[in-house]
Amino acid sequence: MTDHTKPDYVTLEFPEPPEDRPYVIVNMVMSVDGRVVVEGNEQGLGSKVDQRLMRELRVHADIVMNGAGTLRAGGTSSRLGHADLDAVRSARGATGNPIAAVISGSGDLPLDRAFFTAEDFHAVVFAGAGMSAERRAALEATPREVIDLPAQDSVRWMLRHMRREMDARLLLVEGGPHLNGELFDAGAVDEYFTSLGPVVVGGRPTLTAVMGTHAPSLDATTQLDLVSAVPNPATGEVYLRYRRRGRSR
Repeated sequence: MTDHTKPDYVTLEFPEPPEDRPYVIVNMVMSVDGRVVVEGNEQGLGSKVDQRLMRELRVHADIVMNGAGTLRAGGTSSRLGHADLDAVRSARGATGNPIAAVISGSGDLPLDRAFFTAEDFHAVVFAGAGMSAERRAALEATPREVIDLPAQDSVRWMLRHMRREMDARLLLVEGGPHLNGELFDAGAVDEYFTSLGPVVVGGRPTLTAVMGTHAPSLDATTQLDLVSAVPNPATGEVYLRYRRRGRSR
């Protein structure tokens, strides 16, 4: 029987990527008042259904990426975590889990987390040009590959590297907000998925899903088209999928 309380992200189809970067999709969970963290991380905002949908999107990804803050707050991996999803990915000719990636300017990363120690997925660190030699050496001492970013235009360079050197066709970004902001500023986000949880965080201002480095303006907004909206009465969540306006379906 079809489950109408959640979308089927396993069977999604995505357009072909551009020649100079992967097709980029962002996936976030947030409260109804637009917050993406409670007490420093996203726990408490999404249900088990939302967590399942996150892993369904990973089925399609060549690379699953997070910012350094997300890795520090709660750890990250690219694991699918469900045998049926592993089987779907294998049936499509993909071997194992997607590559995990993190980007860091400082190199201040928890080297004891699974991102650095796990053996069931490959992972890479994109290192900012201003990183100290000591912290870069610490990263190089882990099993993970360290890829140096240029001082200028680093996000676009990283995406070109993913497409041309890593043969990545689809990049799934799972936060955090500052990485999301850099990708939106670069005009590189093709689709945006979000689970809207029935929670009001309130309190003092905290992180929203996309944090930029400049003051917002109408001219700089990114226009999106709604692709799907699926409410789940059981969890109170709404699962939303948007595509950047003008992007082919």
